[in-house]
Amino acid sequence: MADLSSFPITKLWPAANPDVIQLYSFPTPNGVKVSMMLEETGLAYEPHAVNITKNETWGPEYLALNPNGKIPAIIDPHGPGDKPLELFESGAILIYLAEKTGKFLSSDAATRYQTIQWVMFQMAAIGPMFGQVGFFHKFAGAAYEDKRPRDRYAAESKRLLGVLETRLEGRDWIMDDYSIADIATLGWVRNFIGFYDAGGLVDYASLKNVPAWLERGLARPAVQRGLDIPKRPS
Repeated sequence: MADLSSFPITKLWPAANPDVIQLYSFPTPNGVKVSMMLEETGLAYEPHAVNITKNETWGPEYLALNPNGKIPAIIDPHGPGDKPLELFESGAILIYLAEKTGKFLSSDAATRYQTIQWVMFQMAAIGPMFGQVGFFHKFAGAAYEDKRPRDRYAAESKRLLGVLETRLEGRDWIMDDYSIADIATLGWVRNFIGFYDAGGLVDYASLKNVPAWLERGLARPAVQRGLDIPKRPS
């Protein structure tokens, strides 16, 4: 049985089974990337809901795992060399889990790096821009009389969706096969048109390839399960 007692986070979120991957997350577009990946790979894991609405990522126990105070993060009790490994940043976790299982990231070097570039596209562009639209359209920023910030981020989000639309022309997935690039991006596009209700800002209805790709992705049973893990506290 693995010993995770040296990780302060396990004092607040104890591991019922310390021999499996411990997931500390919340069902946001960033959080569900990892739960979807874990569901897709079939790896055994134990989810812990870290309630970001109550600032639970800013306590010393969580910050000892992720000094950036964001979800998701994991502890793999059987990391490289069969030693516990802690990781934060969803993109890094996706790459790690893909390499651990040999799934959703090609072993061909060129395809591998091209897949990673699309993961970075989501991390560096889609996530931050869509999140800003969410703030200025859905949350506190929606009350701002000056709509220039919202419109600036909406325009950039529209451009990014255009990049994705072009990439998906003649393709079912971002790469030739379903990969971590799709897993990284699905939750963000779903959230943008769903929870943020921002499709009208970017003329989402005019797109063809992105909506079809989103429908294909959301039809995957592992994606559906992952979108609801960990469950939001009632």
